[in-house]
Amino acid sequence: MGIKLKNVGLVSLGMIAGVAATVQFSALAQKNSSAPLPLEELRQLSDVFGLIKSDYVEPVEDKKLLTEAISGMVASLDPHSVYLDKKAFKELREGTEGKFVGLGIEVGMEDGYVKVISPIEDSPADRSGIKAGDLITRLDSTPVKGLSLDEAVKKMRGEPKTKITLTIARKDEDKPILVVITREEIHVHSVKGKIIEPGYAWLRVAQFQEPTVEDLAKKITSLYAQEPQIKGLVLDLRNDPGGVLPGSIGVSAAFLPKDVVVVTTNGQLAESKQTFYARREFYAANAVSDPLSKLPEAIRNVPMVVLVNTGSASASEIVAGALQDYKRAIIMGSQTFGKGSVQTIRPLSVDTAIKLTTARYYTPNGRSIQAKGIVPDMLVDEYADGDGLNGLRIREADLQKHLSNDTDKQAGIGKEKRDELEEEQRVIASEKKRKHWDFGSKEDFQLAQALNQLKGLPVQLSKAKDEVKMDDVVEIKDKSKDLKKK
Repeated sequence: MGIKLKNVGLVSLGMIAGVAATVQFSALAQKNSSAPLPLEELRQLSDVFGLIKSDYVEPVEDKKLLTEAISGMVASLDPHSVYLDKKAFKELREGTEGKFVGLGIEVGMEDGYVKVISPIEDSPADRSGIKAGDLITRLDSTPVKGLSLDEAVKKMRGEPKTKITLTIARKDEDKPILVVITREEIHVHSVKGKIIEPGYAWLRVAQFQEPTVEDLAKKITSLYAQEPQIKGLVLDLRNDPGGVLPGSIGVSAAFLPKDVVVVTTNGQLAESKQTFYARREFYAANAVSDPLSKLPEAIRNVPMVVLVNTGSASASEIVAGALQDYKRAIIMGSQTFGKGSVQTIRPLSVDTAIKLTTARYYTPNGRSIQAKGIVPDMLVDEYADGDGLNGLRIREADLQKHLSNDTDKQAGIGKEKRDELEEEQRVIASEKKRKHWDFGSKEDFQLAQALNQLKGLPVQLSKAKDEVKMDDVVEIKDKSKDLKKK
């Protein structure tokens, strides 16, 4: 494709920007490889190090050279393997714990500026009057234009009780607005939900964190207290970038029969060849009690629709894939991102580590999602008139050096090369004119279609299927018929 919209989507300040990894924290204890060391190549590395130290235009610290060498070596493997320095390692741990120090806003990029998607409830940004749709044009004295989203996010983070001045452009205001915000520790709740209308509930998982399973159980219990006779449930995984593996197992287990297979993994190491079941030891091993034990029994049988889009990745694809394989829910939306690999955190020191791809994961039926994603049972666009910016977003198959799919030879080819620059520019221009809306709101077209499906009413399907192979489309139709009969 001509334009790759790398910054479209939701990113919580202080969390991992873009597509979050499915991570498992493990000890460093790895056995040394018995393979002989490549001495000639190591000599070359030593020679290059010496040449830089002696001949480069200015002195370079040894630590910088060695750190960059490690970083480059790991990054050359695939898009999700990375060296984590002290700051990056700290941020990753904070992200999985569901807390960080920052302002408390979900952001994206628009026209080179940081766009506020939503302030987090009762956060410093929320209390300062920041509104959804605001454009942040300056961070203190630094213009946002020219910064990447990740760079802007890092500038908005900082130490507790430190201040930052945001310059805000707001649609209804003629002049820029200056807002001074004091940073503080933000606790993010990854699960939210509500009764959409009598008998129908909406449950959203924004990211899979360590508290996600417990938060999900509390929210489901709350929804059933409000509406004891829930007739249909929409599980919203759109723009969910993934997160910790136990979270995805627990969310799946909440809706599936006990002890069924949720996901399997396979890699070189024995510990990478695993099967994960819908059992407490796989999603709440360190918890005092099973957070799912007191869920209403009806939750395992209530009719369900799972909403996904191109931003649904990794752990969210595990959930969608498991519920699809067991025909527990209808998967609706657009083809997911296709990140079907497991990253393991290998500490190198107390405060540094590498995040290394160690396995592929597979759905209960043995499907690899890597570089392919989950193909919905029902393809539904983001809007009534098309898929908007979602149709322009990159997927795993578009990333350089992405891991191949070992069960599908057709996977991994990415989007077809098309001369659609003018069409893409038209879509981008059109999106700028759209009124901002939130997932779960009355303006949410895909949610409306999900409710129609649950009620047995007609669903407006997508007219564009050029990113999905025809054999997949036939399979989708067959599965949809089976699901309707249940």
